[in-house]
Amino acid sequence: MFRICSRRVRRLAVSFGAAAFGVSLMLAAPLSQAQKATDDAAEARVRAAMEQITGGRSKVDEVRATPIPGMYEVRVGTRLLYVDGQGKYMFLDGDLIDLKSQRNLTQERVEQLQTIDFGVLPLDLAIKQVNGKGKRVVAVFEDANCGYCKRLRADLVKLDDVTIYTFPLAFLAADSESKARKAMCAADPARAWNDLLLSNRVPDNAGTCETPLKQVHDLAQKLGITGTPVVFFSNGRRLTGYAPPEQFGKMLAAHSKG
Repeated sequence: MFRICSRRVRRLAVSFGAAAFGVSLMLAAPLSQAQKATDDAAEARVRAAMEQITGGRSKVDEVRATPIPGMYEVRVGTRLLYVDGQGKYMFLDGDLIDLKSQRNLTQERVEQLQTIDFGVLPLDLAIKQVNGKGKRVVAVFEDANCGYCKRLRADLVKLDDVTIYTFPLAFLAADSESKARKAMCAADPARAWNDLLLSNRVPDNAGTCETPLKQVHDLAQKLGITGTPVVFFSNGRRLTGYAPPEQFGKMLAAHSKG
């Protein structure tokens, strides 16, 4: 499990409304037959049922059949729910596991949905640091007050042949923004950010220069980032939370282009 710093945890049940959840989670319009789950009529029925149960607060983005007969995947943003073919029961929290291959199908699907086009990231807004030749590239979203960001930073600075684009975020504590501003206003922002996270050394400047913190905040919202750290590898795959060095190294190798 990856570890993440977050100011708040939003559960889907909140947006659905507590009254919507009973013992059997009845959907308004049950699906007719399992084999018709992916056709337009079945999708329309599921959307209508979810519209009624959520009171219009959550939009169903996609309905897909799963490898389990009579069970369907309902996607709300990047959140996955599983509804039975009769429309009587729904799994709210839980992953779908292929026991034979030992694959987490839910996790694989979420990772697929969260993959981005790395080329669209506005890297000019980030703090750039190059280790060695910098052939491998990652983009990192961090908050100066995030404990797991500090652990990740300690691992990142030890990597060779990597270019690190850091997008500072400021939402965990009252002084997160002032720390980020001072780091970005320093003569050497990359060194200042490393010192800030690794040694808690706040740069000695007023932090009044023009920074792209607002643009980075908007970018994070667009990407659905609600906690830190978040890493994007050069093939667009996303890592949310802290992964130990050995695991991170394998991911970096697997998801680096070239």
